[in-house]
Amino acid sequence: MQFSKNLIATELATFEDKFADSVKSQAPLLDRIMKYIIKRKGKQLRPMFVFLSAKLHGEVNESTYRAAALVELLHTATLVHDDVVDESLERRGFLSINALWKNKIAVLVGDYLLSKGLLLSTGAGDFKHLDILSHAVKQMSEGELLQIEKARNLNLNEEIYFEIIRSKTASLLSSACAVGAWSTSKDEALTARMKLFGEKTGVAFQIKDDLFDYGNDDVGKPTGNDLKEKKLTLPLIFTLNNIPKSEKQKIIYIIKNQNKEPDKIKYVLQKVTDAGGISYANKKMIQYRDEALEILSQYPDGDIRRGLEELVRYTTDRKY
Repeated sequence: MQFSKNLIATELATFEDKFADSVKSQAPLLDRIMKYIIKRKGKQLRPMFVFLSAKLHGEVNESTYRAAALVELLHTATLVHDDVVDESLERRGFLSINALWKNKIAVLVGDYLLSKGLLLSTGAGDFKHLDILSHAVKQMSEGELLQIEKARNLNLNEEIYFEIIRSKTASLLSSACAVGAWSTSKDEALTARMKLFGEKTGVAFQIKDDLFDYGNDDVGKPTGNDLKEKKLTLPLIFTLNNIPKSEKQKIIYIIKNQNKEPDKIKYVLQKVTDAGGISYANKKMIQYRDEALEILSQYPDGDIRRGLEELVRYTTDRKY
């Protein structure tokens, strides 16, 4: 991913300063929490996709920086709210906002970040940015609720699974690519193309996350964590749909009633491996990755295109 970062090193450095300014508050508590969030931000994949998508179509400008800030504001807001919903006490190896300041403050912090994103866009007249990202937030909420609904009875087919991850994970990444492209091209067709590119990449990214649950890599969460949380991921869905009914019922019983017992979780993990669930999910991940790369192949070869290609491959080759 270093090649991609080097291509936009100046833009990322400028963006960090602009983003820090965009979340400042006159309220001391809120300003302290914002500084805590900024110091512990992740890999900034989404802003990277914004800048590279923008540079693929023109010169980065102030609209691009605002687009990247809006994406990061909305992404951070959803993470803060997700930690409350999931009752997570950690985020990227650090204590979550709700762990340090409790749920009420965490919800208000998420709301603050959302409002800052809205004000950033409306204040500059970036209504296309706002339109693209508002649809993403809507999809993310719908995807989360659909997943909660389906998790109750563990009845999920592959079609619904892809609907959930397109909404929950891929929508924000696809929007990041779309607003980046729009900021320098103002072209609806090119923006739609990059939105589809981002969606394909986002789906591959989520399947990779699914696969981490079945591996031994140090990915920041224990193996079998998704099973313990009763999350139906692609390897498990494939397995449940391709094993005898009696075995399926046994696995569902374990996930519903014995998901805190290490030996039971280990049993399910092994069954998923034996049934071909992992290899199937890996095949689907590569398929979506290659579809994303195929969209990029429509552009002339060059450093920016190669930078985006590297980012796409990173989503499937990463170790955490």
